[in-house]
Amino acid sequence: MKVGNRMRGKDLFKNGNAFLILPVLMISIMVFIPMILALITSFQSGPPVNMTFNGLGNYQRMLNDTTFKKAFFNTFSYLLVQVPIMLFLALFVSNLLNDKKLKMKGLFRTAIFLPCITSMVSYSLIMKSLFSQSGLVNNMLVSIGLIDDPIGWLTHPVWAKVLIIISITWRWTGYNMIFFLSGMQNINPEIYEAAEIDGASKWQQFIKVTIPNLKPIILFTSITSTIGTLQLFDEVQNITGGGPANATTTLSQYIYNLSYKFTPNFGYAAAVSFVIVIFIVLLSIIQTKVGGESR
Repeated sequence: MKVGNRMRGKDLFKNGNAFLILPVLMISIMVFIPMILALITSFQSGPPVNMTFNGLGNYQRMLNDTTFKKAFFNTFSYLLVQVPIMLFLALFVSNLLNDKKLKMKGLFRTAIFLPCITSMVSYSLIMKSLFSQSGLVNNMLVSIGLIDDPIGWLTHPVWAKVLIIISITWRWTGYNMIFFLSGMQNINPEIYEAAEIDGASKWQQFIKVTIPNLKPIILFTSITSTIGTLQLFDEVQNITGGGPANATTTLSQYIYNLSYKFTPNFGYAAAVSFVIVIFIVLLSIIQTKVGGESR
């Protein structure tokens, strides 16, 4: 019996399965256990030191919470508008940069990728400066005659949302471009040569050859971009602070405010966080189903 146990132990280490023990343990401690505790917390209310069971009270409160509804609407506005624009730009730019005849491709690729590795605080301050009432963007628009008066990018509810969308798109387009570019470079060049012999234009090759071969990558980037947008916090917090009048606030920022800015309400904050979890799971399943059926 002891020999058998020793043999099984040796087989475990021989196959490399033992290397999974530490990662699984760390993920369980750092991710799964906190998720379970957060779920339990979402059914509680009261001060952090003396929380009591509240059932579905926190979830029922959302139905009448105007700030939650506003944050929910804003988050999905960013998702529905910004993600498609960003993915289209990333796909278009990567197609241009994949051209063999293009010179200085490395420079262009680096320049477009750099925004996603810049400091969040630094880039937020730059955006606030560029789009301020007397900033460079307003001055340029006035000087070329597109507008008569400066736009209130930071003070107008609609233009503040536009600024957040511009900021996110500028920062993350290059990140998704890398995935599309790597996928394009793995497409067999003979397919393009055959399409060109058949008389297909560059646009037809892009639609009929490039996009079908990139469907797994498009699915991956759409899911990761959806998750990132539903968790959007940094840009809103650093650029507009959620203003004006909660016009740009997101669910993640509302969770932060409930936990640390307002009177601490960890139970309600945990309940709001699980709204994000539910929608991330649902949208990921839908995108996977749609992407799988289209292949």
